[in-house]
Amino acid sequence: MADPRYTAVKLLDKTFRSGSYSNIQLDAGLKNSDLSPQDKRFCTALYYGVIERKITLDHILTGLSSRPLSKLDSIIITILRCGIYQLLYMENVPDNAAVNESVKLAKKFGKTSASGMVNAVLRNFIRKGKKYDMSKNEIERMSVEYSIPAELIESVVNDYGMENAKDLFVDSLGEAPTFIRVNNIGDDEADEDREFLEKWGDRSFFEKSPLLPHCYKVNDKVGLYNLESNDMFIMGLFHVQDLASQLCCAAVAPTENDIVLDMCAAPGGKTFTMAEMMDGKGQIYAFDLHKHRVGLIEEGAARLELSNVKAEARDATKYYDDIPKATKILCDVPCSGYGVIRKKPEIRYKSISDFERLPEIQYKIAENALNYLADGGEMVYSTCTVRKAENEDVVQRLLANHPELELAELPQPLGSVFSGGMAAIFPHHFGSDGFFIAKLRRK
Repeated sequence: MADPRYTAVKLLDKTFRSGSYSNIQLDAGLKNSDLSPQDKRFCTALYYGVIERKITLDHILTGLSSRPLSKLDSIIITILRCGIYQLLYMENVPDNAAVNESVKLAKKFGKTSASGMVNAVLRNFIRKGKKYDMSKNEIERMSVEYSIPAELIESVVNDYGMENAKDLFVDSLGEAPTFIRVNNIGDDEADEDREFLEKWGDRSFFEKSPLLPHCYKVNDKVGLYNLESNDMFIMGLFHVQDLASQLCCAAVAPTENDIVLDMCAAPGGKTFTMAEMMDGKGQIYAFDLHKHRVGLIEEGAARLELSNVKAEARDATKYYDDIPKATKILCDVPCSGYGVIRKKPEIRYKSISDFERLPEIQYKIAENALNYLADGGEMVYSTCTVRKAENEDVVQRLLANHPELELAELPQPLGSVFSGGMAAIFPHHFGSDGFFIAKLRRK
């Protein structure tokens, strides 16, 4: 019988050593396992939970172990992290089960000599009432409490203030909500999405967003549904997309009379939403640097029956004279991704220095996009990060170097919260991922 804890430890050890994306690692691991659906949910919760709380768990283990963590075998460290996580955060797991199963894991992985140490460390934590010391320094305390590197905390605090930083990091520890956008091509506006909801059957599964049309929050508390394997997804009746990304498309505000250019489109979610907003009319040119990712756009557009999407492999930093002038452009540029750490917890551990070159690349893409922007046309610059160097600073540089540009007011619902054409979105604003949106107009 497959063991969800064994699978989680094996995948975690591989993830921590390789630095690979957690969702890709987990999907591959579960696909090749014979775990029951219930065990898969347990494995998933443990896997993501340990990644999410790694700094907290290591802080606790440092206070419990007589040996530095760097001197311990990587498998044993992972087993201990999983044990502490179960004791501290998984209320349905009895303490004895968390300890005993951890000891068994040490033996299963051929680390019998360390099994006694695993038992002693975990039982010591229980005897201490599962309490641990915290630093009096606020940044250090926040680092342990939210499992966020101190340099990232300081960066967000310096850019957007302590209140927004805490909002983002508290939210990063919760389960990320799932949003979908219903394919509205040909829908009667007065009878919005009725056919979709009737076909699904259980209307309580979806909570309609008060902010945007055709946008629904998914109420799947026990994780029973893999939405992208659902028949209605395959039939092209909806696609999965976070609320912030849908707000970004609302900022572009494309109509059936527009020629739209999506500069960095793959895997295509924003392209699809904009194509649907245009009722399948007009034209969207969706570009990405890599041909295999362009294939994702083409597959999604075909599934959703969006005939107004033309996807091609193009370099967003280069100018092509065969592309027509666009009335609307979306530059959703590559970024550090710190706004989506609740979905990709491993991103929090990447050093800010890894992204030093990004602002220059982002600026180059945005400036190149201006070559395609028609007079009076509008361009949205966006990222899923919360760093001014990648957000406001890039936009201000564009404005300084291109006097033909001006900031345009953001449409609703963004306009009700943000003025001046730029929006640094945090979870407390709309319940979405962290995101940045700026709207520019060529005079």
